Amino acid sequence: MTQTVERLRLSPHQLTSKLSAQLFERASIETNQPFIGHERAKDALAFGLVMQAPGFNVYAMGDHGTGRQTLIKQMLAAQAKREETPEEWCYINNFDNSHEPYKLYVSPGDGKQLLARMNTFIDELLDLFPEVFDNPGYQRQKAAVDREFNQRYDEALANVEQIALQNDVVLYEEKGEVGFAPLVDGKPLNDEEFSKLDEAQREKFYELLTKLEGLLAEQLLELPLWKRESSDKLRKLKFDTAEQAIRPLLKELEHEFAANLGVLKYLKTVKAHIVDVVLELLVEESNNENTNTTEKDLRKLMVEKFLPNLLVDRSKDEGAPVVYEQNPTYQNLFGHVDFSTFQGASYTSYRLIRPGALHKANGGYLLLEAEKLLTQPMVWARLKLALKTQKVTIENPYSEFTQPGAYSLKPEEIPLKVKVILLGDPSLYYTLQDLDQEFTELFRVLADFDRHLKKDENNLVAYGKLIRQRAAKYNYPEVTNEAIAELVRYALRKAEHQQKLSANITQVNDLLDEAYYIWHQSGSDGELTEQFVTLALAAKKRRTGRLSETWLSEIKESQVLISTQGKQVGKVNGLTVLEIGDSVFGTPARITATVYAGSGGVTDIEREVDLGKSIHSKGVLLLTGYLGHKYGQEFPVTISANIAIEQSYGHIDGDSASMAELCALVSAISHMPIDQGIAITGSINQHGQVQSIGGVNEKIEGFYRLCKDKGLTGKQGVIIPQTNVINLMLSDEVMEAVSNNMFNIYAVDDIDQALEVLMDTQAGELGSTGRYPRKSIHGMVLDKLKTFEALLHGNDD
Repeated sequence: MTQTVERLRLSPHQLTSKLSAQLFERASIETNQPFIGHERAKDALAFGLVMQAPGFNVYAMGDHGTGRQTLIKQMLAAQAKREETPEEWCYINNFDNSHEPYKLYVSPGDGKQLLARMNTFIDELLDLFPEVFDNPGYQRQKAAVDREFNQRYDEALANVEQIALQNDVVLYEEKGEVGFAPLVDGKPLNDEEFSKLDEAQREKFYELLTKLEGLLAEQLLELPLWKRESSDKLRKLKFDTAEQAIRPLLKELEHEFAANLGVLKYLKTVKAHIVDVVLELLVEESNNENTNTTEKDLRKLMVEKFLPNLLVDRSKDEGAPVVYEQNPTYQNLFGHVDFSTFQGASYTSYRLIRPGALHKANGGYLLLEAEKLLTQPMVWARLKLALKTQKVTIENPYSEFTQPGAYSLKPEEIPLKVKVILLGDPSLYYTLQDLDQEFTELFRVLADFDRHLKKDENNLVAYGKLIRQRAAKYNYPEVTNEAIAELVRYALRKAEHQQKLSANITQVNDLLDEAYYIWHQSGSDGELTEQFVTLALAAKKRRTGRLSETWLSEIKESQVLISTQGKQVGKVNGLTVLEIGDSVFGTPARITATVYAGSGGVTDIEREVDLGKSIHSKGVLLLTGYLGHKYGQEFPVTISANIAIEQSYGHIDGDSASMAELCALVSAISHMPIDQGIAITGSINQHGQVQSIGGVNEKIEGFYRLCKDKGLTGKQGVIIPQTNVINLMLSDEVMEAVSNNMFNIYAVDDIDQALEVLMDTQAGELGSTGRYPRKSIHGMVLDKLKTFEALLHGNDD
């Protein structure tokens, strides 16, 4: 037996990965190390970024901290530089319907130039008007029009006046009104004198007055027509004068932007409305003596009418835009229309249209986080619509819930050409694939980022370079090769593999930052050595170790019954891992089994009380399959057994306790005691083969701490699956205890090896006679099961 146990015991060098600190001499920051690994994801990104066909957007799948965002941004920046800068987009006033502003595209770099020139144009108009109408030529033409009207008016009055004088009546004008008065002795009578005339004279005057007023009305019948003709001529004169003054300014603008068809189209619209607006704002306002409008206000009014609203400005040679939207709300993604207030009333205009991330990334690349995107109401559906129609629309998504009649804008749609890269985890990707057909059509490229990196020299050196680059970036002291080796060992521990590094470089960076903090607190002025990394790890464990310490203290106080010495029947120490927040630790759990004659089979107490979840229950059911396969070839296995994880009051899942449960069951059947100083973890199949489990390092270290607290005897240890040896990255303390023969770790391939270690007895092999040796474990189990079968069904004896 001793030889068998020794063969299964692991040596100290098998408990961790070998790392040479000298290797990191090559990890110099003189050569830049942009990224490590993820070749599959790089190829997928390279393919997705150059595909121009619709629907080839990218879903970057991986865990946080694996460098997805860094790699994508690097590749996007390189790709974007090689591409042409897209055009700029503006919104301009729709003079016919201000509710629906027009879009306008300009060549990259021309947007700011256009705004500057339009501002200058408005200033020129303010300087030009209304002084342009003080021109002598304009005044002469205006006087001629006025003179023509006055001449017609005077001629009409002269005709009436001549007839009136022939009848001794005088015509006069007072305050713009025409009146008549009788003449006596060549002098017009006033009201008092007129009242002294006799009745016949007054009656005669009234008759004459009626005739004269009728004649006057007849002569001035065309006065409104004359007035309208005069106003039309004055208006045309004013319009022509203003147009002649503005035309050179517009010609100059058209000449400057002759190569830009979009701007020329816009200037044509300006040309059609500028004269009317100038006459309305700059001329009419100036003629109103009661107006309080300042030049600043007038300029603001002109800006609101004619200055384009440039959504996004671009430089000519900057390449395609790359935008990362951290908060993809509806407004941040699609843009929105602002509102302002004036004298208590709210208003909006095309000048208050604000761009979103899609406008900023139009013609380039947009990086979004899928989880954040999907938590925003209505955003996912509208984004899919924008990608399918290749148009971006600015609208209020809640307009149907707003008060009817509320004024808003409906800007013209802008053509959209953008490549969207979604960052998300695997579960979200597969959920979207299953539930959303449009997702599959729109995101056809999967960039799958690795969780682990292969531990080869190139990757190790690259890892070291990244660590030193971070240290240089934040002005940390020189990081020694031994410190880098310790940090890389931490990455191996996080990957739970001796040949794989964790791709989550963020965790390693955090440990480096904590090591620098301890270095700084120590007052050291030397290098950052492995000592500070070790202290940082210890500090991290202490900060998150309250729960594990509480659990271990309860075991020491016998609040939780766990033995680390002696032998007991039907009891074994299993190993579990608890993960609460960022605290992950291993702790032992007593597993017990009882058996008696009956036909109830193996009962999982955890499942019966709804504490055992499906995977755990599956592991227990496998025990029945093993018992039948191993012992029920010649007679029916009739047994009643109960298995429980003692003092567990929460839900239990996972099958890593199935090997321990089988050992406890075999012990209970055979009445052979199990060494309580040895804990066991691993899952089994129906043939008794041992399978890998997770959290092997935490489980071993958790039981070691308990044994250390209760006192190491040199006979204590842990049994793990042989396939988990490659996952071992144990602490220096555990490895030292193994080196000093104070703690043991056994790796087994099947249940027989585990039973032999636990019971210090041969498991036994089936002989040629079809029986196991009587003193072997399986022989004793078989005898007990036959006894149970005889008790239940009787035999010849």
